[in-house]
Amino acid sequence: MGDKPDFNDVESYKKAIDSTTEAQQDFFKKFSNLQLDAMQNFFSMLQGLTFYHAMFKTTIQSGGRISIPEAERQALKIDDGDLVQVIVIPIERKHKNNTNK
Repeated sequence: MGDKPDFNDVESYKKAIDSTTEAQQDFFKKFSNLQLDAMQNFFSMLQGLTFYHAMFKTTIQSGGRISIPEAERQALKIDDGDLVQVIVIPIERKHKNNTNK
C-alpha cells in the first residue's frame, strides 16, 4: 500500500457520493410531493368551506347580537328562525379611553 489510493477505493468513494446524491434528490422529491399534497388538501378544504359556508366581518351590537348581512342570508338560503353555527374570531377590539388618574 502506497500513497496512491487503490482503484477500488476511488470507485467506492464515487459510489458513495452517487448514492448520497441520489438519496438527497429522492428526499427532496418526496418532501416536495408532501408539501404539494398538503397545499392541495388545504385549498380543497377552503374551497369546500366557501361553497357551504360564509365568512364576513360584522360588529357586535348591543345585547351581544350579531347580524348576518342580507346577501349572505340569501346565498346560504337561511331565514329568520333558522339555526346556524357561528365561530367568532375577534379581529379588532374597541378600546374605551380610560381617564382614571
